[in-house]
Amino acid sequence: MPDESKQRFLYLFLDEAGNLDFSKQGTKYFVLGGITKERPFHAYKELTELKYNLVERGMGLEYFHAAEDNQSTRNQVFDIIEKNLADVAVDSIIVEKQKVDAALCDEERFYPKVLGTLLREILKNYLLAEFAEVIVFTDSLPVQRKRLAVEKGVKMTLAAMLPATVRYRVLHHASKSNMDLQIADYCTWAIYRKWNRQDARSFQRVQAAVRREWDVLQAGTGFPD
Repeated sequence: MPDESKQRFLYLFLDEAGNLDFSKQGTKYFVLGGITKERPFHAYKELTELKYNLVERGMGLEYFHAAEDNQSTRNQVFDIIEKNLADVAVDSIIVEKQKVDAALCDEERFYPKVLGTLLREILKNYLLAEFAEVIVFTDSLPVQRKRLAVEKGVKMTLAAMLPATVRYRVLHHASKSNMDLQIADYCTWAIYRKWNRQDARSFQRVQAAVRREWDVLQAGTGFPD
């Protein structure tokens, strides 16, 4: 029986920014980001302490969410994230939506394409045979159709890329229950602000861990196969 204490697990936490409205009323960009790491997860304890420090100051904070937190809270969360970027990789795919082929503007086709493209980009950086399992977390998805599209994109890519000896799972957890999904939210939000508003202040806090910001349609040739 293998010694589980010596097995390695690769964790991916995915988050998104922007919307899937491809009309002129929609956001210019859709950003899918992921943080990749192995245990231990050093930021957990500090973020939990911060949460209860804020509660004791009178806030009713349930969880951290970059777009909703006030600037003081954001600053303190970024302080913790920035201190704990060692052995963490942040990857993102930036999609300028007006360049998306009309045939892909349905979320059941768009999501698997974007997810698969990002996951291939992430996983090529690792010797996958060294891991016992790859575990992918996303926020719990209220729309079943979107959930199925996410699972399709993840599972198709992992099944194609992973050695037969490496297991994989896709877990949909509420981000409010998972600090690393909240960290992924902060990192993806920072990248989105840089691209969508030309505001790089938050991005600079996580830049040391950013491995790639991929403007995937920049060349005008569509998504890679």
